[in-house]
Amino acid sequence: MIAMQYGFTLPADYDMSIIERRICEKGSLLDGFPNLDFKAYLSARQNEFGSRDNLYAPFYLWQKPEGASDFLCGPGFEALAGAFGWPEVSTWIVWQAEVSPDIAASRFATRDILQTQAYASLADLRRAESAETEADLARGALASVSGFEPTTWTRVRFRLWKDLPEIGTHTQAYRVGHLSLPRP
Repeated sequence: MIAMQYGFTLPADYDMSIIERRICEKGSLLDGFPNLDFKAYLSARQNEFGSRDNLYAPFYLWQKPEGASDFLCGPGFEALAGAFGWPEVSTWIVWQAEVSPDIAASRFATRDILQTQAYASLADLRRAESAETEADLARGALASVSGFEPTTWTRVRFRLWKDLPEIGTHTQAYRVGHLSLPRP
């Protein structure tokens, strides 16, 4: 599995209703996309959840790399890049991903990017991240993804929630505008 996210930081005076409208109009286009576990259409307004900026930052969980490749090479991503610019796409190798049958009730998301210390035991980190995934599911997360990226040695903790939990100062929180899921 691969986790993927790109984001756009929008001007402070940007009308975020444009993003909300775009999500409403285009969100369902990825419903049932091959190899997609989920796509969370995420946004945050400046000063909402402690966000410094207006953000549009979709997050994807892919079952297979081909799904990410097909999406990035397809017309949907081409249209997005034409509208907002060519984003840097972050990807992580998934260590642990759990998705609740109630995922469709997700209204909020949290994401932490953590730096991995040089020469840290990746096996120990993987076990610890898997435990964090399970703990957040027990706290009410509807999806929980942990992964790592071995170029910059970062780790991601991504969670979907029905109700936003208390968050730390380094956690980015978002509203979920739409969730694209596999077709039943």
